[in-house]
Amino acid sequence: MTASPTSLSVNLNKVALVRNTRHLGIPSVTRAATLCLQAGAQGITVHPRPDERHIRASDVRELSVLMQDWPGREFNIEGNPLHNLMDFVRELRPDQATFVPDSEGQFTSDHGWRFPQDAEVLRPLIAQARALGVRVSLFMDPIPEAMAAARAVGADRVELYTEPYAQAWGTEQQTFQLGRYAAAARAAQAVGLGVNAGHDLNRDNLTTFLREVPGVSEVSIGHALIADALELGYGATVQDYRRCIDEAQA
Repeated sequence: MTASPTSLSVNLNKVALVRNTRHLGIPSVTRAATLCLQAGAQGITVHPRPDERHIRASDVRELSVLMQDWPGREFNIEGNPLHNLMDFVRELRPDQATFVPDSEGQFTSDHGWRFPQDAEVLRPLIAQARALGVRVSLFMDPIPEAMAAARAVGADRVELYTEPYAQAWGTEQQTFQLGRYAAAARAAQAVGLGVNAGHDLNRDNLTTFLREVPGVSEVSIGHALIADALELGYGATVQDYRRCIDEAQA
């Protein structure tokens, strides 16, 4: 497998959402993870919410065990550290914890952390995770001046919330939005933060994003990738997303 500067982490929430509509245990979240890893995904992401409407606590534990058979691949658990995320961090010690400021009943993540408002609550939680050897990424809007504040509270990376870019794709706002993300990425890297990205990235808009936004270490993709996999299968879909990533480096 040829290494790519940008890793692909597959978010499996939507697999669990379909599984939860029946009591048959299908589709299997662990089987989906295995097929994606076999096809070249460099990581697996889950976002277990307190109501377990998709990923369940049992899924997180089973995936943690599975990932031990895949050295060099990363397990990323997302969530609000004020809800249930820290329990998983303390118990399982994933490679990465992505702190997301969503409410318990929120439909999907739709904004990043705010500074200075969130600084004091985040600082001790980040310290706890890092003391366990867990890398911490903060879900952030593309605001360049906020990157130094994210670094100051102890974060290792930021995950840039990319829905505004995805919504602008193919419109006259696309160039403007790409400029915002490129500036935010440069500001993050200037203060020593790694840069991840995610939310509504897909096979159409991913290559352009990675060409224009410098130094993205990881993209976490769920909804579009799982939707594509319904038509193409997990293996072919992961390989095509990796193609999109590789084309950005060409």
